[in-house]
Amino acid sequence: MSRHARLDRREFLAAGIAGSAAIVLGGCDRLSAAPTFREFLGGAEGVTRRVQRALLWRGALAREYRAAEISGTFRANGSQDAYNLPPGYIDAAAEGFPDWRLQVDGLVIRPARFTLSDLRALPARTQITRHDCVEGWSCIGGWTGPPLSAILDRVGLRPEARFIVFHCADELPRYVDGANPFYESIDLIDAYHPQTILAYEMNGRPLPVAHGAPLRLRVERQLGYKMAKFLARIEVVNRFDRIGRGRGGTWEDDGYEWYAGI
Repeated sequence: MSRHARLDRREFLAAGIAGSAAIVLGGCDRLSAAPTFREFLGGAEGVTRRVQRALLWRGALAREYRAAEISGTFRANGSQDAYNLPPGYIDAAAEGFPDWRLQVDGLVIRPARFTLSDLRALPARTQITRHDCVEGWSCIGGWTGPPLSAILDRVGLRPEARFIVFHCADELPRYVDGANPFYESIDLIDAYHPQTILAYEMNGRPLPVAHGAPLRLRVERQLGYKMAKFLARIEVVNRFDRIGRGRGGTWEDDGYEWYAGI
């Protein structure tokens, strides 16, 4: 199959998922709360996941671009400033995050904490890819950082591990019950994909705060809301229904699909 055909399929799937999300988010709360409607959405999500994984072998790569194709302006998604971040976060960013650590724990053999220097010492991957937002916009950017698989290999996974949960420093306001700590999750297939990296650079420079400094997830075969920013902790689990509201991510808890493959 040609690159053009693969790209068309990627765009088709992205448009379909974005359209579905728009219907869900634009629909009335009473409809989205109905058990039969939630079951329908869950079933549709399962079909999406199975179809994509049937079409694309596990190591299939998202398209990568040339440096000349990088977008002049790359829009930021999700939290972007101090409003959603802990006190002192912006000051720490100005100093290069000297006290920042990435905690990796859960169903691992060797829990560990990594500094930015530790992560920069690992073999890194640079990739220029397209970020597709569920809101309908896309941008092309370059990302550099170690593959997530390198981190997971360092700590070692226990046999019962099934999902990787990313806990972030930012919080989104929830108008009913207060603060809403941001989290996201992926399965082991996406966790070990070669283009799933922990990016500390964007377009050859340290990651800006608006794009998730000091570290963000890039999981290139899924929509942009899956790419968690402001990473603070990685937890390996065998289930995620007891985290947050139980749907595998902050946006998913509010109605987005857990699997956002494109």
